[in-house]
Amino acid sequence: MIEFKNVSKIYNNNVHALKNVNVKIERGEFVFLVGPSGAGKSTFIKMLLKEVDPTTGSIMNNGTDLSTLKRSQIPYYRRKVGMVFQDFRLIPNLSVYENVAFAMRVVGASAREIRKRVPTVLSLVGLSDKYKVFPHELSGGEQQRISLARAIVNNPSLLIADEPTGNLDPETAKEIMALLDDINKAGTTILMATHAKDIVDMMKKRVLAVEKGVIVRDEKRGKYEYEV
Repeated sequence: MIEFKNVSKIYNNNVHALKNVNVKIERGEFVFLVGPSGAGKSTFIKMLLKEVDPTTGSIMNNGTDLSTLKRSQIPYYRRKVGMVFQDFRLIPNLSVYENVAFAMRVVGASAREIRKRVPTVLSLVGLSDKYKVFPHELSGGEQQRISLARAIVNNPSLLIADEPTGNLDPETAKEIMALLDDINKAGTTILMATHAKDIVDMMKKRVLAVEKGVIVRDEKRGKYEYEV
């Protein structure tokens, strides 16, 4: 589904963020992206979101060659990619329901589709009863559940999670990981960048380790193996 072929990225200040990366991620996989700060994880993610382009090499995602995407096609491509952040990024003046519905409105979904789909995903993340509530009235874990609901409401083929448990206590983090695991088992490919050693070691998923722009380890049932 995802393939990086001989991908390198050199920024203007001559920083080599990625160096000749070759990676394949199959449809339906759950992959952890780990490594020290500055290793190249953010660049890896930004390339999949078509926020930055490789200096050399090519990237395919779900049959789409990102190097040939026109600027006008990028918003349509991104509709197939869900994104979850460490800081939730909910819209503060919109209710839970409206935050999730907003993601559907952006892609042109009908009012009928929204009325049907939003309650379904709120139920999936266990927050059906909070649909009228605003983000500031929710706990951190609840906010992350809503951001997850928003990320999957349009049935993306790929879900990217960037430190999704970074602001959560250990117990809530486990709950979010259980949700991500369920989403993955339903068929969504998940790429999660994290420094959470306990979570990576507990989940026993594929681990891609990046150091100084190079993939130094690729293990099917990997561990974190970094000092934290």
